[in-house]
Amino acid sequence: MAQDIPDKQWAMIIEKTGGPINYKQIPVAKPGPDEVLVNIKYSGVCHTDLHALNGDWPLPTKLPLVGGHEGAGVVVARGELVQDLQIGDHAGVKWLNGSCLQCDFCQQADEPLCPKALLSGYTVDGTFQQYAIGKATHVARIPKEVPLDAVAPVLCAGITVYKGLKESGARPGETVAITGAGGGLGSLACQFAKAMGLRIIAVDAGEEKEKMTKELGAEVFCDFAKTQDLVKDVQAATEDGMGPHAVLLVAVSEKPFQQAAEYVRPRGTVVALGMPAGAFLKAPVFQTVVQMKTIKGSYVGNRKDTAEALDFFKRGLIKAPFKTIGMSKLQEVYDMMQEGKIAGRYVVDTSK
Repeated sequence: MAQDIPDKQWAMIIEKTGGPINYKQIPVAKPGPDEVLVNIKYSGVCHTDLHALNGDWPLPTKLPLVGGHEGAGVVVARGELVQDLQIGDHAGVKWLNGSCLQCDFCQQADEPLCPKALLSGYTVDGTFQQYAIGKATHVARIPKEVPLDAVAPVLCAGITVYKGLKESGARPGETVAITGAGGGLGSLACQFAKAMGLRIIAVDAGEEKEKMTKELGAEVFCDFAKTQDLVKDVQAATEDGMGPHAVLLVAVSEKPFQQAAEYVRPRGTVVALGMPAGAFLKAPVFQTVVQMKTIKGSYVGNRKDTAEALDFFKRGLIKAPFKTIGMSKLQEVYDMMQEGKIAGRYVVDTSK
């Protein structure tokens, strides 16, 4: 089954590691038996896309490569084994494009840990193109009443921070510090945390990010560029001065990862989500042991996490702050990202 599908489409192609990225026409792929073809209308731009371009993660990328993994659009074709998605349904192609569904991790709903996982915009072509392939089992089911441009950032950033907050174990009424709160992941983390009944300390820099994070639910903003002692400031922002119950690290540099282990309260949990290239986690062993602190990583969500995160959005509890730009201008977004000038998220319109 198919509908009005062209042979060629516009896409942003990385031909070699480090770029440049080229706006050019490429063939439209045909879905396999267990796949769907999604006419991507909008795709969010994530810091991971910049890592894919630069090749600075210890994971090789496919080349040539179409990046992107926050693609929202309409199902226009499906393989013969696909039953539960219909032509015309709204769907999202996210970071986890597919998994084996048979390994130990997949069987325990940890399919992001599948050793054979397919990663959109990294090991398989992603969503910076007008038509993208996704395994039907893993594409996100998007309600038709949800605007596709607004929901695109939720498909990676939203699901990722929602999963991270669940992994932190923080309970309603407790405090979470969000480091990198003014960025794409952070702006969504603030809203999910508020919707989950958590109190928020936002850590970032600049008046624009302070204004935005407070509008999104943060009670306190700690500006790391102005403070003399960030550890003391974050601890002082909690009611008893002992520090937050959890820290969500979505920063793109290494230093915040070291500081978090110091200011999280005893028995608190530090959750690493951001992945700065070449960075390491370090923590004082004595304090970590005697104060029973937990330091852990959290990856992207599974299919259930995806459905739950999209339900928060559908109910109006999450609004991803975003700006729209033509897909052909993607390099401009990367330039702003490199300079740390983006508050919120950019979404590319694949028709421009």
